Amino acid sequence: MKKITISVTLMLFSIISLFAQDAEGCKDHPLFNRMPNYIIRECAKNFGVTDLVMIDGNSETIEGYKTMVTYDFNTEGGDQAYSFFQVIKNYENALAKYSVKRIYLGSQYATLFCKSGGKSIWIGIESASDVAESYTLIIMEIEEMQQDIQASAILDALNKDGFIALDILFETGKSVIQKESLPIIDQIFEMLEMDANIIISIEGHTDNIGDATSNKKLSNDRAKSVMDVLIAKGIDKPRMSSIGWGQEKPVADNRTDEGKAKNRRVEIVKKP
Repeated sequence: MKKITISVTLMLFSIISLFAQDAEGCKDHPLFNRMPNYIIRECAKNFGVTDLVMIDGNSETIEGYKTMVTYDFNTEGGDQAYSFFQVIKNYENALAKYSVKRIYLGSQYATLFCKSGGKSIWIGIESASDVAESYTLIIMEIEEMQQDIQASAILDALNKDGFIALDILFETGKSVIQKESLPIIDQIFEMLEMDANIIISIEGHTDNIGDATSNKKLSNDRAKSVMDVLIAKGIDKPRMSSIGWGQEKPVADNRTDEGKAKNRRVEIVKKP
């Protein structure tokens, strides 16, 4: 009788363990350890966009490599789920060594930000209530620009190849140039100063994420934004033109993250 009881107990434990498992192929993001008694219901990874709540309470669209993980609290042990605030503190503690910043905190939503491994990392955490019986974690990883190019190299490329592709960063979904990219604009300006006879076309390109019409407008606005800065710095407008091609002229495979990154570019093209 004792052996039967033990066998039944082990069988029940196996059944419970079977149901209290992460979804197939899912695992925690390398930056985080999950809180006790949570299992992963679903997950996804791809390059994409997401809306995160900022300090003023308004949403901003963030573009980057996106990891989504939804956790459910396992109630089989009879324990109570943690509060949403406890979940947030857990993630803040996990990111303390990266000088994490709390951008926004509500009763059911939070936005965090940090930098790690040459990346800017945005974290959105959302729960259905202030008790986190389930919650969704979204992590957006954005590679920081590592481009260091000189005016002479830009001029050499224009004279040799007729064009050069530059990794100029803009605010997500906007034509505002990020301050990290302003040194590249300075180098384009110096190049134009070095050769007073050169005439250029500034051409914007995107990947294939989103609507083709919107992408074309965005790329056009971004190319014009670069031209406007150069005009403001003193370059004569007749020496430049701008155009946006959107996703029409990819140079790499848009099915891969690396390809998408290469397709998001600004080209400086030498005109006859």
